[in-house]
Amino acid sequence: MMYIYNVTVHIEKQAEEQWLEWIRVHIPQVLATQKFQKATLSRVLAHEEGGVTYAIQYQARSREDLNAYYEDHAPELRKEGEAMFGTAMVGFRTELQILEEF
Repeated sequence: MMYIYNVTVHIEKQAEEQWLEWIRVHIPQVLATQKFQKATLSRVLAHEEGGVTYAIQYQARSREDLNAYYEDHAPELRKEGEAMFGTAMVGFRTELQILEEF
């Protein structure tokens, strides 16, 4: 079964362009761990005061790959974004299990 690791990020408007530049480098770094097959970057279509929300979805082949990412790579890869954007960036993570595709 496939798994989606979804990262939803709200970024303040004044930091958005810098964040977009950074995330376009960060996503390939996550993919380089070889724990995910592909990733998508999407903008959440909602009017929000003071910022914009994005969703990054990484597709993992197995639960083992996802767990290995959390244990071996996630802490280090998260540090840079937290250091660069601080409170201008708020994120949360969810996991989805793909049951069927039509």
